Order: sequence, then C-alpha cells, then structure tokens
Amino acid sequence: MSVTNATGTTTASGELPWQTELARAVRDPAELLRCLELPPDLLDAAERGARLFPLRVPRPYLGRIRPGDPHDPLLRQVLPLAAEARRLPGFTGDPLQEKAQCSGSGVLHKYAGRALVVATGACAINCRYCFRRAFPYTDHAGWRPALEYLERHGAPEEIVLSGGDPLLLDDTALAAFIRRLEQLNGVKRLRIHTRLPVVIPTRATPALTELLGSSRLQNILVLHINHPREIDTKVVAALTRLRPACSALLNQAVLLRGVNADVTTLAQLSEQLFAAGVLPYYLHLLDPVEGAAHFDVDEKTGRQLWSALHHRLPGYLVPRLAREEPGTAAKRIIA
Repeated sequence: MSVTNATGTTTASGELPWQTELARAVRDPAELLRCLELPPDLLDAAERGARLFPLRVPRPYLGRIRPGDPHDPLLRQVLPLAAEARRLPGFTGDPLQEKAQCSGSGVLHKYAGRALVVATGACAINCRYCFRRAFPYTDHAGWRPALEYLERHGAPEEIVLSGGDPLLLDDTALAAFIRRLEQLNGVKRLRIHTRLPVVIPTRATPALTELLGSSRLQNILVLHINHPREIDTKVVAALTRLRPACSALLNQAVLLRGVNADVTTLAQLSEQLFAAGVLPYYLHLLDPVEGAAHFDVDEKTGRQLWSALHHRLPGYLVPRLAREEPGTAAKRIIA
C-alpha cells in the first residue's frame, strides 16, 4: 500500500522521502539524549563538542542505536564528547594536506589517473572522526565548477565523486553532472563515495537507480559502514535496489576505538556486507584529524586485528588494511 506524507510524495512502503528525513535529522544534543534515554550528565560535553563540529543524526540511523547505552558503537560515532577539545601532537585540521591539492574548482588532485570531485560540503550525518570536519568547503566544493575545470583541462579515466556526501545532490543535479561527464572523452568510470543509503535508506530512489543503470559509465558505489548493526533490513533493501544499477558495491570502513576495534565485530561486518551484496574493500586507519584522537587505533594493533581477521575469514571477505598519507599518489597498503 502506498502512503502520501506531508510533502505530497508517495512511497510504496510508507517511509518518508530522503529529503524529509534529512530535514528532520536530530541536531540538538539535548534532543539526542532525550530520544536515546541517555543520562543528562552527558549534555555539557555534547554541547561543547557540537560547537566545535555540529551534531547531525538522521532518525533512521538513530533508530538503530540502543537506548540507554552511552557506549553503543553507533552512538559513539555521532555523539560529541569532551575528548574532542583535546589538542594532541600530530592531529591537525587538515590531516591529509588537501588544501594544498585543491584546484579552487572543486577538484582535488590526489591520485594518479583519477580526479576527486568535492561535489558538496554537506553531509546527512556528521561522523565525529570525519577527516574533513574542518575542510574549507566554501572555497573548494561544487560540482559545476569542477565540471568546467575538467572540460577545460581534460579528465582522467576515473572520476571519484566525494564530499561531504555527493548523494546529497538531488537526482536532477546528479543527472546533470553525470550526463555532462559522459561527454568528456576518456572518462570510463564514476566512483561515488557515500554514506546516505546507509543513514537514510530511502535515498535509493527509482530515479537514482535508473540514472546509474542507464549511464555509459561504469558506476562504482563505495559505501561507508563501520559496524554490522548499521546494516538493518531497510539498508539491505536499499542496497538491493542499487545493486543492479552499479558495476560494484564496495565498502570502506575506518578502524575506530570503541566502535569496531575487535576481530568479532570486524568479521560480522564483513559477513553482513557480503550478505547484502557489498564487497569489503578497505579498512582504514584513522586519519589524524584534530578532535578525533580518542578513536585512534595504532598501526601495530591494526595489523594484529587484520591478521586475526585473515585467519578467520575467506580472502574475499578481508578488506585491505590501509592508511592514507598526504602527498602520496595512492593509499599505503599495510596488510
């Protein structure tokens, strides 16, 4: 049965459209604590942390967090903590030195044979470990100037669409970008890095799947899922809708203390990803961004976890352990 919501949009399942879910995301720390029945003594730190980097949690994601548990691994990814105010050596506002790689047009020259387009500075969810939490999006984001730059200077075989979250572009804007990109000689692949189908599954609209499926480009969707409990039935349904339209669905996770830094969680994540049609791709060590040091897992521990995962799972379920380093033409593969 279809249901019409307040925006006049009809969905087959009665779920709210993704734009509505985006607008009603929780942004107030006090509201977050009330919704999750968390102790009020967390409020002061949460408010101070939110002043450093705003809080934003869509309600579909909020619904997967265990009420009353301040240590829930999904909550830990979104709840501002007092630790974010600590300033530690080696943790900076621009850990990958991306400002030096900006063309001023929304294009970052980071990798050989690829161009990274910062399509938008907006995200549906503000992850507390985000390496671009202090990125100057106002000066270095936008799909239109990026296209103009690529049209003037030429484009490589692969375009990496990043952000923010590029799927915050609506279907009309995304279609305009892809159709113009298809006209550039030599471009073969479009890789879209997104968290939106995970945090707001209704973003997997029929228009989006038709757009991706009809493109002459090979479309690779790279998701960002860190914990198996992020994959619920609605996320699986969204990925099922997207899978026929894409050449591949991949996942890259970040190794995070207090979230997934144990082999059982990592194994469950890989298994649930594969069951949903997604191949584990990368497991990243944390980019040393200021405000996120409390998530850090050292490289030695990362190697030990990867080795244990390698012994537990078949090879195709073991993501590559990697670290991104500024000024290099590719990620450094650790294991």
